[in-house]
Amino acid sequence: MNVFVVGSIGAIVIIFVTTYIIAFTPLREYIPGYASSKLKQEALDMAIKSDSLERSVKLNNAYIASIKKVLTGDLEYAKLNKDSIKALDDLGAEEASVAPTEKEKELRDQVIKEDKYNVFDSAKPKVAFVLFPPVQGTIIEKYSPKNKHLAVTLALGKNTPIKAIAAGTIIFSDWTPSSGYVVIIRHKDDILSVYKNAASVTKSQGNIVKSGEVIALAGTSTPQKTNATLRFELWKDGFPIDPTQFINFN
Repeated sequence: MNVFVVGSIGAIVIIFVTTYIIAFTPLREYIPGYASSKLKQEALDMAIKSDSLERSVKLNNAYIASIKKVLTGDLEYAKLNKDSIKALDDLGAEEASVAPTEKEKELRDQVIKEDKYNVFDSAKPKVAFVLFPPVQGTIIEKYSPKNKHLAVTLALGKNTPIKAIAAGTIIFSDWTPSSGYVVIIRHKDDILSVYKNAASVTKSQGNIVKSGEVIALAGTSTPQKTNATLRFELWKDGFPIDPTQFINFN
């Protein structure tokens, strides 16, 4: 009887101690198959962060693709709007299901007959601050949307300093196969200034520059170019505009 009583009490004590360990001590995490609440919370946080990172990567890729269009001048009228240099939302089937009206069809036919870049000639963008010339030089090729030349090309001497037209942040500064060294600066009021065909750059992506600060040097950085030139573009709200409307290059 004593052995039975002692054994029963011992079993009860073991069960009680085991239950206490599982319920109230960190030792329960060492039991196979038992996941701690901390690990669960960390796993949830990691899942949320990875989802956010994936979305950020998609937006950045879309933004980089838009910047590449600015660099190459690869624009299509049907896709051009005031947000063309920003990441666009995919409208999917909802957009495809909208049938055009008769008036829309007539307007589309009229636009097709006209030059698809003529809209830029009649545009009158507003710039609320002074833009300084990036260089003083001779314009050898004017801004001409009809010829798909959305820039002003200037002839320069070698190592001529190229300056920022206004204060802003450099969002691109690197060498490209077609345009040599290229610098793109984002200014206030959604204005972008683009400087192409530079021989070298003095600023990096992410730098904040002041108006008139040197950002590059003119020269020849591509085998196709023999003379030093600057191809300067100006964009407002996603639309290319004629830089000579706001800047005197002479």
